[in-house]
Amino acid sequence: RPRFAMSLPFLPGNSFDKNIGRDKFHKSHAFDYRADVPVVENKPGIGGERIPGQDLQKNTSVYPKGITGDKPPWVAFDRQVLRFHAYFQEAVHEKREERFRIRRCTLLFYLEDDSIQVNETLEENSGIPQGTLIRRHRVPLPPPNDHKCYTVEDINVGKRLPLYAKVFHITDCDQFTRNFLSKLGVKVPPGEASPSNPYSQYRNDIKRAMQPHRPYEKIDTLQQFLEHDRQVLRFFCHWDDSGSMFGDPRDLVLHYFLADDTIELLEDVPPNSGREALPLFLNRCRLSKGTIALPQPGVLTKRTVLNVFGPMGHGGRMTLDSLRTGAVATPCYHESDLAIGAVLNVWGRKLTICDCDEFTKEYYKTKYGVESFEPVKVPRPQAPVVTPKAPPYNGFGSERDSLANCLSLIPKPPRKDFVKFMEKDRQGLDSQVLRFVAALDTSRPVDTDRRFIIFYYLSDDTIAIYEPPQRNSGIIGGKFLERGSIAKPRPQ
Repeated sequence: RPRFAMSLPFLPGNSFDKNIGRDKFHKSHAFDYRADVPVVENKPGIGGERIPGQDLQKNTSVYPKGITGDKPPWVAFDRQVLRFHAYFQEAVHEKREERFRIRRCTLLFYLEDDSIQVNETLEENSGIPQGTLIRRHRVPLPPPNDHKCYTVEDINVGKRLPLYAKVFHITDCDQFTRNFLSKLGVKVPPGEASPSNPYSQYRNDIKRAMQPHRPYEKIDTLQQFLEHDRQVLRFFCHWDDSGSMFGDPRDLVLHYFLADDTIELLEDVPPNSGREALPLFLNRCRLSKGTIALPQPGVLTKRTVLNVFGPMGHGGRMTLDSLRTGAVATPCYHESDLAIGAVLNVWGRKLTICDCDEFTKEYYKTKYGVESFEPVKVPRPQAPVVTPKAPPYNGFGSERDSLANCLSLIPKPPRKDFVKFMEKDRQGLDSQVLRFVAALDTSRPVDTDRRFIIFYYLSDDTIAIYEPPQRNSGIIGGKFLERGSIAKPRPQ
C-alpha cells in the first residue's frame, strides 16, 4: 500500500485517507511516575502514532542503571556538576602588540538537567568585562543539529566545543569529573596546559624591566593576625606612686594583644578615691622597654635604602638594604617578657605584675611550659573604719523618723515591717494585743492607789496606756499615753 500510494501523482482523488481502518484516536498522556517520582514521557501523539514533525528520540543524557538506579537524573545527580578547564581564542584587529588573545574559562556541566554554564577566569588589568560568559541553560548543538542540545557524551577533555560562535578547547577537568566519566566507560585523555597569552607575556616582560622608584619589602603580618585574632593576655599590675606628692598606690589591668604584639593599660579606680575614672591609662600601642628621646624625622623607618650606583639624579640607583644594617632598633616588650613578679618600665613608671587570668595561665603553660603562677601579694594600708554617730534626739517627731533624716540627703520615712503587720494584726476576736495592769512606783499617797492598763500591740511594737476612772479619786481617768513607740531609757 505505501509503495502504490507513493507511485500515484499527488492530485485530488489520488490520495488515500490514512484514518481508514484505524480505531485508536486518543492522545497519548505525557505525565507518568517512575519510582514514585513524577516524570514527563515523550510518547507518540495521536493513537500511538507520531504527529508529523514530532521527534521521538530523547535528547538527554543516558546513564547506566548501575549509577542512577530507578531514580531520574535530577534526583540521582542533584547538585553534582562536572567542571572542565577550557579556553577560546579571540581575534584582535588593528593592534600592534597582539593579534589574538587567549581567554581562559571554566565550563560547568550540570548532570541533573544537562545545562551548561561558562565562567571566564578573572585576569588582573585585562580591561575586559569578565565573569559569566554563558548563563546556565541547555545549549543547542551547532546547525544543522540545532534542534538537539549538548549531553554528557559530547563533552570530554581534548574536544572542541562550539558554543554560540565561540569554539572552546577543553584542556583539563577536576578529579570528580574524571572519575565520573570513567564510570560511564568514557576514556578521559590526560590534561594539557593552556597556551600562553602573548599580550600577558608582553606585559610581564615590561613589568620585569621596569625599575621601581620605591623599593618594596613585603612585611607579612597576616598569618599572626589570623592565628591570634581576638586572643588577649590579661595581667593585673600594681603601681606604687606613694613616693610622689599626692600619690597613692594604684591597681591597673594590662592587656597584651597577641594579634599585633600591642599593649594597653586600664586603671581600676576604687570608689570614693577622688580620681576621675578615665577609660584608658595607656592607649594601645607597642610599648618600648625604656624611655627614649624623641628621634629626628627619618630616623625610624620601616625600610632602609642604600645608594649603590652614583649620585642621585644622574643615573644613580638605589637598592633595598635586606640586612637592615643602618636600621635603628627599638626594643619593645614581647609576651616572653611578661611574667608574674616582673617589673615593667612604662614610660618611667615601675609596674609590678601581680597576677593573671585563667586564659593567660593556660597559654603560658602550653607554649612556655610555666607551671607556677603564684600571685604576688602587695602590702596595702588598711583604711580606718569610721563609724558614723547618730546625733541626739531633738524632740520633734519620733526617734526613728529623726534618725532617718541623718541616713540620706533626701529624708525618707522609716520602713515598716508589713509582713509582721499582716501576721499580728487583729483578726476577728483575736486582737493580738497584750494587756498588763500596772501601778505607779511612787511614795506620794495621792498616786499610790492609781491603776493603769498597758496595751502592747504586737503588729508594730507600739505601747498605749489607759487609766480607768475611779470615783471620788479627784483624778480624771482615760488615755494616759498616746499609742506609739517608746525608747528604752539610756544609762546615765
